[in-house]
Amino acid sequence: MSAKGKQWLLLCVTLVALSATIAAPADTGKHPLEAPDLSSPRATLNSFLTAGDDYLRLLSEEYWENPSHAVVSRLHELETRAQRALDLSKAPPAARFGMGRDGVVYLYEVLSRIELPPEAQIPDAAAYADAQQKNQTHGKAASWTIPHTEITIARVADGLRAGEFLFSPSTVARAGEFYRKTRSLPYRRDVPLKDYAEKRDYLSMASSIIAPGTIEGFPDWLKRGVYEQAVWKWLALVIVIIVTVAVFVLVHRVARCGARRQSVASHLCHLVTPLTLLLLTPVVLDTVNRELTLTGWVAEDLTILADAVAYFSLAWLAWAGSTILAEAVIALPRISDQSLNAHLLRLAARIAGGVAVIAIIFHVSSQLGAPLYGIVAGLGVGGIAIALAAQNTIEHFIGSLNLFADRPVRVGDFCRYGEDPTPDWQRIGFVESIGLRSTRIRGIDNSVTTIPNGDFSKMHLVNYSLRSRMLLSTVLGLRYETTDDQLRFVLASLRSMLLAHPRVVDDEPRVRFAGFGDSALKVEIRVNINTTDPNEFRAIREDIYLHVMKIVKDAGTGFAFPSRTVYHTRDGGLDAERQQDAEAQVRAWCSAQELPFPNFTADYRKQTRNTLDYPPEGSPEAAD
Repeated sequence: MSAKGKQWLLLCVTLVALSATIAAPADTGKHPLEAPDLSSPRATLNSFLTAGDDYLRLLSEEYWENPSHAVVSRLHELETRAQRALDLSKAPPAARFGMGRDGVVYLYEVLSRIELPPEAQIPDAAAYADAQQKNQTHGKAASWTIPHTEITIARVADGLRAGEFLFSPSTVARAGEFYRKTRSLPYRRDVPLKDYAEKRDYLSMASSIIAPGTIEGFPDWLKRGVYEQAVWKWLALVIVIIVTVAVFVLVHRVARCGARRQSVASHLCHLVTPLTLLLLTPVVLDTVNRELTLTGWVAEDLTILADAVAYFSLAWLAWAGSTILAEAVIALPRISDQSLNAHLLRLAARIAGGVAVIAIIFHVSSQLGAPLYGIVAGLGVGGIAIALAAQNTIEHFIGSLNLFADRPVRVGDFCRYGEDPTPDWQRIGFVESIGLRSTRIRGIDNSVTTIPNGDFSKMHLVNYSLRSRMLLSTVLGLRYETTDDQLRFVLASLRSMLLAHPRVVDDEPRVRFAGFGDSALKVEIRVNINTTDPNEFRAIREDIYLHVMKIVKDAGTGFAFPSRTVYHTRDGGLDAERQQDAEAQVRAWCSAQELPFPNFTADYRKQTRNTLDYPPEGSPEAAD
């Protein structure tokens, strides 16, 4: 194989095999925990340039031909040490990594090419000795700008790094601009590796897999810069993204197949996709940052995009996880899947998931540097608009809460609702489901009625399922030819039959002669049946009615039906003797001033009260 073919093979193997590596511990000297000196502009400038020199020296002497784990780890530590001199507090947290790395490279190049003042003219710690005590600098400013430049080293006023002198946020943000203006100047300092900023565009300066010397042997068109990145880096980035998307799609399809089964384990399959995305994103980002060394806006945008994807997957996990937890609780035997409890559990889970998502959105906004007050104001205006547009939905939801608090009916209950003008009363049936907005009732004709909960909670609800017994109430109509003794026989026989019936719970069944109808003598029956099942009640009622028919038949009478009887006879006229007696009695009352109109006298009421025999003579309860 030719040398060019070997280079191509090495490139392909490197791009496909990009993965996370474990850095070996590095030897940082006699005092590995000693922080860089940032006590004054002079100390900060010297610490920054020293760290940059050590980084480039290690890069050119050891890493160039031998990119081992130990060397890469030491490079990371030196780069971090140099970044300690930069004030990144104003940068969005998601962009600090890329801005810090680019700021170190560009500022080092600029400071190595411009003329720096003598060290004695750079303020040291003694110039600011009493600043912390008096909160002033006695004529010395709290910042220092390199003469004839806009590069400023300023003291941090507050926070964890208060009192340290760092390159100001504006200097870090404009580091790339300063470099482009000075890149054509010659070096004024002796640097270990010249034109590092330009070589970094096509070299990989943090990879432990492929050495910079090998990249130098790539064809020129692969090392050519396109949008501040070498072509080979763009190709590598595209391959990494394609492999990542392929892995994600494969995991998603496998998880979706497992989620088709109806079980708690199948619900957990819904978490596999966001969990994979959450774990895969930082691994891919770390691999790309370490192996490709992307720079400029590409590195910043890629970092922001990776953070956005990671937080999106975290929000996905929070939303799906809360729903799965609610479904796991609903799967318990004591909770019906279509009950109001189940729907409220789902609602609570969605609210919890929504709160978690909103919290993540706020956190992501702060990470990206977006003003939170704008988001809060937008959510407030949006909430008002949604509330106005969803008044009916909110009303029905409050009705659902009322149903949950009062619990007049539950899923499976047999109830009557509202008022029904029809004689057969169609507004009756079994409750099939109670949702967050509406309730479904299956009627006795097998039709399904859906009622908004705002209206349903205002109806008069009769829950038959809560009865401990069921009332049998009816009125019999006996023929007018029935004699009083026949009627007494029927009444006594009905009471005896109901008392003997095993499903009648009343000790004294209510069977009474209720009055005179248009074509029948009325007998009222009201007894309680020991059942709550409507079907069983109908069977018991049928048995009782069959016994009633037999009793009426045995009494020698029959049931009346609407009829009219015409009697042909001669009118005997009125009884004149009885008429005279009645008129004489009224005249006697008037003479004695005892006419009982409009009311009886108190003495008459006292004499007459309780003088009629009841119970009538011959009954078991009659007085001796």
